[in-house]
Amino acid sequence: MNILLVGSGGREDALAWKIAQSPLVRRLVCAPGNPGIARHAELKDIAVTDAQALAAFAREMKADLVVVGPESALAEGLADLLATTGIPCFGPTRKAAQLETSKAFAKAFLERHEIPTAGYGVYRTVAEAREALGVFKPPYVIKADGLAAGKGVAISPDKADAEAEIERMLGGRFGSAGAQLVIEEFMDGEEGSLFALCDGQRAVLFGGAQDHKRAFDGDVGPNTGGMGAYSPAPVFTPDLVQAADEQIVQPTIRAMAAEGAPYRGVLYAGLMATDEGPKVVEFNARFGDPECQVLMMRMAGDIVPLLLACARGDVSRLAPPAFKDQTVICVVLAAKGYPDSPLEGSIIRGADQDFGPDVMVFHAGTRRRPDGQLIAAGGRVLNVCAQGDDIAQARERAYAAVRRIDWPGGFSRSDIGWRAMEPRG
Repeated sequence: MNILLVGSGGREDALAWKIAQSPLVRRLVCAPGNPGIARHAELKDIAVTDAQALAAFAREMKADLVVVGPESALAEGLADLLATTGIPCFGPTRKAAQLETSKAFAKAFLERHEIPTAGYGVYRTVAEAREALGVFKPPYVIKADGLAAGKGVAISPDKADAEAEIERMLGGRFGSAGAQLVIEEFMDGEEGSLFALCDGQRAVLFGGAQDHKRAFDGDVGPNTGGMGAYSPAPVFTPDLVQAADEQIVQPTIRAMAAEGAPYRGVLYAGLMATDEGPKVVEFNARFGDPECQVLMMRMAGDIVPLLLACARGDVSRLAPPAFKDQTVICVVLAAKGYPDSPLEGSIIRGADQDFGPDVMVFHAGTRRRPDGQLIAAGGRVLNVCAQGDDIAQARERAYAAVRRIDWPGGFSRSDIGWRAMEPRG
């Protein structure tokens, strides 16, 4: 098979690494890719938002499958364009991707189909949003409606902070993504990420993970795209997973098909484990980042048949995905100043060394200078992933590898996986 992978981050590096292991692959190309992805695939310099050029290149390379990594390509309608050419695409259409690209759409969808989630309101003006704070209790959950690279959510402890966030979001902080915002009831509980592979009519669960959104140790600081993750996550008990599948995942896929937007690809359900059962925090229309990295390392077997079955519209004949018993953890190395103003251009040494069979370093935001030096070229730059018999061993291996990378221009959290290390009631 000829496969085109779209994207340039750590998620796509992990996907390229896993896809390249498949005996079904003849040629793997990634657009635009990064230096880490170049270890596993050819690179083609096409922007992820240039859907027309990506579709044209897929035809040119005679792609048998296109795998879409980032949400921005889905928002540009890449899956829709590929459908007109008959090329199978792992990723939903623009209409189906609204589950992620518009939080207002997702909340209305959940309400319409009585799928458990928090109460909410949608507001377009500062005056409306400020007035609505009287309806909600602190802490206030405020979300930009559109795509904001994982940074468009604020949890404000009091009314003054909430009013400031409303001003920032509706004042242009996230551009058109903040043209309207959603205010939600705060849900008390533990959050996790559950994934399902979908063919438009059915969904097959594909493991769970837990990530760390805050920038600094102790879950403080601004929200980020994710500073680390681990899988499996203890929050996902068998009972919780069964309830989430029956009450959230399967009803969502059936309802999307009934509304004329069959969902193909991976559905990422961000869930809150509340006293009333699992509730939807948000949906994403792609693998999480860095959750994808830990899932790819945990997965046993060939991922390509799963991706192709979703894209072709029939997962019914596939065996359920299998995962290793080991725990995998991912520690994100980010450029200093991330998430607000990351410093680019600093030299990274030691990222390409052999860390042994239990460690992988995926590239998320890197570039090579003409002299071959690896430099930071983004906010989240490297993903140091390690597997172990338990969370403690995986953590030890990951942080040992972090210490071997010479990058004064970067930083990481030192407490990834802390929830899984604590005794649970």
